[in-house]
Amino acid sequence: MAISYTRSYDHILDDLSRAIMTVPQFYEAFEMEASDWDELSSDERKVCVRTLADDLFYLLGSEPTAEIGSGTAEYDAGHAVIKVAADSQLVHVISLRE
Repeated sequence: MAISYTRSYDHILDDLSRAIMTVPQFYEAFEMEASDWDELSSDERKVCVRTLADDLFYLLGSEPTAEIGSGTAEYDAGHAVIKVAADSQLVHVISLRE
């Protein structure tokens, strides 16, 4: 199964990157500790998060859900969205359509 989308892939990754950054301990996906993450420059952080967003997008094409740090991501094909749950109170919904 692949993710179906009509929206610009770059825009999807922009939104997905912003959502990922709200998830506590998302950097654990890189096997980093908080201190490791804190040592990275702003540009290095952006590259890491963008890479994670890209990897997550393709993972959700074969797995319906994935863990991100202490949160989760889910591909909802019926609604053409990716949902990123940072915690029980904060869920980002990323549209895959224009």
